[in-house]
Amino acid sequence: MSAAIWWMCPSHRPSPQICIQQNWSRLNATREVDPVALPNCRLIKGIETGSEDIDILPNGLAFISSGLKYPGLKSFAPDKPGEIFLIDLNEKKPKASELRISRGFDLGSFNPHGISTYIDKDDTVYLFVVNHPHQKSTVELFKFMEDDNSLVHLKTIRHDLLTSVNDVVAVGPDSFYATNDHYFTDFILMFLEMYLGLTWSNVVYYSPKEVKEVAAGFYSANGINISPDKKYIYIADIFDHSVHVMEKHADWNLTHVKTLQLDTLADNLSVDPDTGDIWTGCHPNGMKLLYDDPNNPPASEVLRIQNILAEQPTVTRVYAENGTVLQGTSVATVYNGKLLIGTVFHRALYCEL
Repeated sequence: MSAAIWWMCPSHRPSPQICIQQNWSRLNATREVDPVALPNCRLIKGIETGSEDIDILPNGLAFISSGLKYPGLKSFAPDKPGEIFLIDLNEKKPKASELRISRGFDLGSFNPHGISTYIDKDDTVYLFVVNHPHQKSTVELFKFMEDDNSLVHLKTIRHDLLTSVNDVVAVGPDSFYATNDHYFTDFILMFLEMYLGLTWSNVVYYSPKEVKEVAAGFYSANGINISPDKKYIYIADIFDHSVHVMEKHADWNLTHVKTLQLDTLADNLSVDPDTGDIWTGCHPNGMKLLYDDPNNPPASEVLRIQNILAEQPTVTRVYAENGTVLQGTSVATVYNGKLLIGTVFHRALYCEL
């Protein structure tokens, strides 16, 4: 460690050994996962290069973002553009089909990350997709055409405050909250930001009329979602091993309510619209995710968080596996007794609960 890095290391410039220990702790670098099996699971055919985020409509149609290329992380198809898949969870044996995207959209640089849906008063379904064309950050707005299983591209959203977008949650037909998982966009500076433990990550509110920072001070704000009553915003800080509960106000500002500490790296957050339970795909050991070792792949873990506003929420490990079946779980979401588990760069799993 250079003297400059040691000087910038948090906690009043501790010894190099302490600085390294802090980073190992943030990555859960020594944790091994204890398996938790589910009896009725199968891999989804056709999804081979990631299923980073999943959002399910009330009618059981599930959108899946696939093919993410993210700095420092593995990709099984680095030269293949990303895709959006659709799965109908009402079918007895659901299968994935790629959604056709309208002409005029640059498919060659499509690099989808977090996604969110919004159903308007006239039942129009909008799909918001975080995109990283040429390692930049945009949010793409699509209209879903169910008749022919296609997406019509409406517009590309760019803004100086949307610099390193990880995930979004839609709150209107053209408005959303977004997490910036890093302050810097250069890969080396992003790495240093993580290494130094800087809490410069934030959450931004976007609408055509107003764009503003509404929460800050995160190691790496990742997944974001909203409670069924629309009163609270949930934010996963992946390197803090935590989920933050924020109250949403009429002016779209957020105030902190509580933080739930976990023993794993929570990625995307999904909310059961019937129960309000939060489901999250997690990385038990972040070091394995960053370092590609075929003999020691990143494990998978799914948590269910019940009654998060209670003094002692109930956290249940629903699924856990050492990476032989599913590597690098990033999302878990439920519909009518069925569980979909997605990954950053690997496959996707369908389970009946």
